[in-house]
Amino acid sequence: MISVIFDLDGTLVDSEPNYYESGRRTLERHGVPDFTWEQHSRFIGIGTLETLEILKDRYGIPAPVEQLLAEQNAAYLELARTRTEVFPQMRGLVERLYAEGVPMAVASGSSLEAIDAVLAGTGLDASLTTVVSAEEVARGKPAPDVFLEAARRLGAEPADCVVVEDAA
Repeated sequence: MISVIFDLDGTLVDSEPNYYESGRRTLERHGVPDFTWEQHSRFIGIGTLETLEILKDRYGIPAPVEQLLAEQNAAYLELARTRTEVFPQMRGLVERLYAEGVPMAVASGSSLEAIDAVLAGTGLDASLTTVVSAEEVARGKPAPDVFLEAARRLGAEPADCVVVEDAA
């Protein structure tokens, strides 16, 4: 039987507005009141820590980057639980595969806490119970470690898995 492994952010859900809003709120708290979507979009695909290091330097924010990261993560988790939108076609696909008994997993570069918040907040947690975060493997994406671990947890051979991913 074929198993399906989904990426989360940008594939199952549109999480980018939450990343923007959590970053905007964090920057505003530290004296940067006018951070725009256009400015944010230049950092899409770059890790949050790396982005915050750049923005801290660019705007001369005195707070330690670890504090900024903790603040942004807390804001993101709040938004993830309440304001994450599932792409309608993807919700339909997950529901159909679940109804047909197809084994499925989520393999994401996000933290386990963020993955759980998004899945619970969207109701996808009822169908997608196997989850692997890059925190749990030796190498994050683009290395295949999260996908290989998801296949292992599903009891599937990697060659018998289809991965649905928005990145190369």
